[in-house]
Amino acid sequence: MGQFFSAWSFDPFIAFNLAAIAAIYLWAVGNVNTRTPKAPWKKASTACFLLGLALLAVVYLGPLPAWSHTFFWVHMAQHLIVMMAAAPLLVLGSPIYLWLRVSTPRARRQIVVPVLRSRVVSVLTNPVFTWLLFAGVLLATHFTPFYDWALQNHDADTFIEQPLFLIAALLYYWPVINCDLLPHPSRASHRLVSMSVMMIPEAVVGAVIYFSPVVLYSVFARSQRPFGPDPLTDQKFAGALMWALVMVVEAFWMMWMAAEFFKSEERRSHRVDAEIAAEIAAGGRT
Repeated sequence: MGQFFSAWSFDPFIAFNLAAIAAIYLWAVGNVNTRTPKAPWKKASTACFLLGLALLAVVYLGPLPAWSHTFFWVHMAQHLIVMMAAAPLLVLGSPIYLWLRVSTPRARRQIVVPVLRSRVVSVLTNPVFTWLLFAGVLLATHFTPFYDWALQNHDADTFIEQPLFLIAALLYYWPVINCDLLPHPSRASHRLVSMSVMMIPEAVVGAVIYFSPVVLYSVFARSQRPFGPDPLTDQKFAGALMWALVMVVEAFWMMWMAAEFFKSEERRSHRVDAEIAAEIAAGGRT
């Protein structure tokens, strides 16, 4: 364990970008709180966004990236943290709504609103598209030569693979969590179904990796391991991690969305009851 945490990787480019994003977000929060002290920015949203950035720092800086090309389970842990924790937390930070609130009225009319109503954003936030993208990234990266290629190429890993997983996860969770501005918000029941069905490709990836009788990726087969399991055992652990952890984390988000679904149904029921009561009252007066 001590040997694992003694190795560190620090990428100044990633560290600078994470720090810059955090600074911009906090500046926007301070600006909103100064402009509208009676309607301050939610502290929970700030906490979620900063926690999401902190998880990205854990994934991309420190021991995990240092060992990610030696142990498959470490590389898998990086992707799982990004896809299942960091991305949804960033979405819960409502950065788009914060952008709207910090913008001037003119900027809202000329930039923010037109962007949100654009065809590109409409497509990128379509729940069907985001589901297919997220599932496609999971399946295509693990079951094509892409994974081996990216692991052997530092620039491909840094500028293609890592952003690909993060962007796909952000786009998927944006309409699913539905706590930020969207051109076409989806129903709570549809979001719950989306999460349920997403378990299928996630489970397939984990199962194939776990049950494979051979090492799937040459980088991990050739890696020099100063400690830890052999390549095939390491691969089985990575597959089990994907299979089991995804089920647990997805179950948490599904329970959260189920609670949102019941709340939306309760609000709808109260609205219908109020409309019926109003009709009865109106009928009694005639």
